[in-house]
Order: sequence, then structure tokens, then C-alpha cells
Amino acid sequence: MRGFEPAFGLMKDAVRTAGESRGFAVARLLTHWAEVAGEEMARKTRPVKIGYGKGGMGATLTLLVKAAEAPMVQMALPVLKERVNAVYGYAAISHIHLTQTAATGFAEGQAEFTPAPRAAKVPDPATQARAQAVAEGVADPNLRSALEQLAQNILTRPRS
Repeated sequence: MRGFEPAFGLMKDAVRTAGESRGFAVARLLTHWAEVAGEEMARKTRPVKIGYGKGGMGATLTLLVKAAEAPMVQMALPVLKERVNAVYGYAAISHIHLTQTAATGFAEGQAEFTPAPRAAKVPDPATQARAQAVAEGVADPNLRSALEQLAQNILTRPRS
């Protein structure tokens, strides 16, 4: 690979090894849980492990959930099972088991259910000025704003 390697590329093998030790054949289920389950469900749940039966047919996904949220999560399990199986590409998960816990979790009080907020990107003033110059002649404010954002995205994207 040329240039700098993305941070996840450096930890990919460690995440895969840790995930496989808990039954997660697809590490994406752990690393992109908010995308797989949806933002609302990700705030309420955390995947803990996947257990496979003796026959190997249909696995059980165990989720950590706050006790107060468990009834609502229980009602959404069929939709969640479909979304998880979409990651695998086949009906890998046949059951989802909920493990209820306190709001802080049972992992030494460290299980946090709310995902970390994304850091707001502060655009470089020079890049912002160039982007404004690109969209300068546009009269419609919504279109001008969209063009400025597009120009900033193009000007700040990594070159390969």
C-alpha cells in the first residue's frame, strides 16, 4: 500500500481474532453495529457473542440490552434478525437472545450504550474560500450551499 494506511487496516487482524473468539465470523457485525442494527437499536443493544448449535444449523446471537429497553427490543427482533442475516448473506442467525443488564452494563461497569458522537470537521479556511469561489455566481442559496459542500469534499479528499 502506498502512503499512509487507514487505522482500521492496522487493527483488522486483531479485531478479526477477537471477534472469531466470540463466534463472530463477520467482523463487520461488531465494527459497524450502528449501521447494521440502525442508530436507535444500536443505542439500546450491543452484540456479545454468537453461539452455534451442535448441528451447525442456525446460530444464536446474544445481545446485551438495558433491562428497561428489553421489551421494545424484543418486539423488534424479527426485523433485527433480517438485518443481521443481510450482513452474512444468508440465514446464519436463527435466534436472538437478549441478556438484560443495568444501564452501565456488567463488564466492570464499562459497557456504554450510547455511541460516541462524531467529531465535527472544521474546514480549512483556504479550502473554504476556494469552495466559495467555485459557487460564487449561483443565485439560489440552497444550490450554492450544495456546490460549496461538494467543492469542499473534492478539495479535501485524499489523493491516491
